[in-house]
Amino acid sequence: MQNKVALVTGASSGIGAATAARLSAAGFTVFGTSRRGGAAGGSAVPLLPLDVTSDASVAAAVDELLGRAGRIDLLVNNAGLGVGLAGDEESSITQAQAIFETNFFGTVRMTRAVVPHMRRQGAGRIINIGSGGGLFPMPYMAIYSASKHALEGYSESLDHELRTRGVRVVLIEPGVTKTPFDTNLLSPDRAIDEYRQTRAALNRRYGELLAAGDSPELVAEAVLRAATAARPDLRYPVGRVATVQLLRRLAPGLLDAGVRRELRLDAPTEIG
Repeated sequence: MQNKVALVTGASSGIGAATAARLSAAGFTVFGTSRRGGAAGGSAVPLLPLDVTSDASVAAAVDELLGRAGRIDLLVNNAGLGVGLAGDEESSITQAQAIFETNFFGTVRMTRAVVPHMRRQGAGRIINIGSGGGLFPMPYMAIYSASKHALEGYSESLDHELRTRGVRVVLIEPGVTKTPFDTNLLSPDRAIDEYRQTRAALNRRYGELLAAGDSPELVAEAVLRAATAARPDLRYPVGRVATVQLLRRLAPGLLDAGVRRELRLDAPTEIG
């Protein structure tokens, strides 16, 4: 992978940091991004300032990378935003739009900024970090799951568009991953008391699941496989996601019951 240039968004921590480090170790010239740029500190790769919700910021980051490296071969769209566990009606439309602005339209902005360069090169790869929540939506995460569902459809369609031009689009589908992601969530902005007890109970349960989740390095390995495969798959499920995908296809009723049992949704007094 010598002379291959990669850009990883949201690279200051978690999956993004692990991915940037793994790609660098494999020989890529890697640039990361964060909202604070190099001020974020602690990164194994140079960090460019980037706000994926801003057209001007996206253009500036890609221009800086091209000015420093001269090309871009790989884009990993990892920057993402979540909302704390909330009933759908507990998030305002403004908050829902903010989540889509980062998770979906941020990916669209970044992709549109690099595709012309990849087309001119006749080669390139775009890897979008999706979520198991985009495949089997989890309760009290409706808006987040919807944003990741949108990413699934966008990525698959775009891959068909760009494949004959030498550019491939790939989805990584992590499950529950042990990252600082849960400490940087938006709180629901119109909390309803009726949901309070269930929300608190589910927060504790999700905390238990997170503690037992996959490592960011496992996701980074999937990114590296997708980045270096001669003929990449469209989707790379990580960890238990592959098993859950199979259940969803073959036994959707069993999966539905399993989600409710795992999160104890029908027995809130046990965890309330």
